[in-house]
This record gives sequence, structure tokens and C-alpha cells, in this order.
Amino acid sequence: MRIKRPLFWFLGALIAFVHTAHAHEFWVSMDEYQVETGTPMTAQLRVGENLKGVGYPYIPDRATRFDLVIGDTVTPVKARLGDRPALNTVAPEDGLVIVVHETSDLNLIYRDLDKFRNFTTHKDYPDAVDRHLARGLPDTGFKETYRRYAKALVAVGDGAGADREVGLKTEIVALANPYTDDLSGGLPVLVLLDGEPRRNTQVEIFAKSPDGAVQVSQIRTDDTGRAVVKVAPGVEYLLDAVVLEDTGNDDPEQGAVWHSLWASLTFRAPQ
Repeated sequence: MRIKRPLFWFLGALIAFVHTAHAHEFWVSMDEYQVETGTPMTAQLRVGENLKGVGYPYIPDRATRFDLVIGDTVTPVKARLGDRPALNTVAPEDGLVIVVHETSDLNLIYRDLDKFRNFTTHKDYPDAVDRHLARGLPDTGFKETYRRYAKALVAVGDGAGADREVGLKTEIVALANPYTDDLSGGLPVLVLLDGEPRRNTQVEIFAKSPDGAVQVSQIRTDDTGRAVVKVAPGVEYLLDAVVLEDTGNDDPEQGAVWHSLWASLTFRAPQ
């Protein structure tokens, strides 16, 4: 039986998403971060590295939340299975729009302890392998579940407004408006888990300049969960902070033994 090209592409994208999503960042990638009221506002859901990645279609079973937040108003995104770009709407009234996307839990089986070591070291959990072995867990064949919590900031018209907590399990909140406030001293951000500050936490910064060059750096939050991101005009930023949790299950046959939670925030500093 011949498979139609769009369906074939969709199935291929779904398989690729499942197999590549964990090892890379996940973010809401706006086609334009500054738009006018009544004009198209579109975004890709990307998975990749160094702010380079494939835009994946909207898959309802892989999403538990997809909203536009403006002030106190929360509007669910009207997306259908296979939509690409996943966000394809008309920009609302002037203001700062927060695009919110939360995935469902996805699963990964580690076939190699070194892959787990590389991941946990990169994401600032250098003792994870020691903790893993101390729990009597095997070197291979163990499962991790993971979930993504992504936000993007978009200026519609004058872009006035403020980012805020939107009720995600973990999230990064901009404490200044990147489109209207003075960023000469950097953009202050707050990293949260269950509504509480994440202290002494690594925040990875991916900065893509207009010519496409990407710089990667890390900073840490202070004892109030805050950090300051240095920004430059015209540069797109992806901020990423990961939580790694012990699931409380020490029997790999009974399910996942680790769970990771990925918070991201994207925006582009105005020229």
C-alpha cells in the first residue's frame, strides 16, 4: 500500500522526535519575536542543539499544555494534529505575549552508563552516577522519564507588559521586559521549581547572533534563585535549566528510576 507523502513525513517526524528529544534542548522558536496586532504570529517547536534544530509538528498526545498568556488572560492555542508550524495564529492586542508549551512525559532507556554520565555532568549533576550506583541500579537498561516546560516572550505592538509565573512545574521567569526595558545591565531572571526559587542552579545560555553564529555559556543563580543574563541587540536567546529527580523506584523492571524536568525561555533582544 502506498503511503501519502504528508503522512509518511509526519510518521517519520514523530519517530525522530521520540528518539532525539531527550539528548537535545526543546524550545518554542518564534519566526518573529516582534509582530504587529492582527499580523501572523507563528512558532516552531524545535528540538536540537545550539539553537539549531528541526521544527516538529504539533502532536496532541505529546502536549499537555499550549497557551498564550497576556497579563491575567490565558488563551489555549488552537492547534491540530500535524500542524507545522505548531503555532499559527493572528497576533492579539498590543502587549507582551507569553507562549507556553508543556509536553507530556516521554521515556528514554539508557543502553550505556556513559551516556547517562555525559548528560548528567553537562546538566550540572556530577554526582548522579555515584547516586545511581549507590542505589544498586544497573549500568544499562534503565529508564528515565522527562518532560519539557517551554516559554517564549513575544512583543505585539508596543510589547508592554511583564513575564510572570504561569504555573509550570519548573520555569524561568524574566524579571524585566526584554523589549521595553533597559537591558544595558543584562536581563534578570528567576528560576523556579514548584513555585520556589532554585538556588545555586546552572542556567545554560544559547545566544544566536544575526549572522547565525551561536555562543554557549553557563551562569548560576544566587541564593534567591536569580541570575542576570548579559544580552546584546539583535541576538536570539535560549535559556535552559534542568532538574534531575530520583523517582523513588529502585527496580528498573517496575519503571523509570530517574525523571528530568527541562525549563526553557526564548526571546530576541531588539536591535
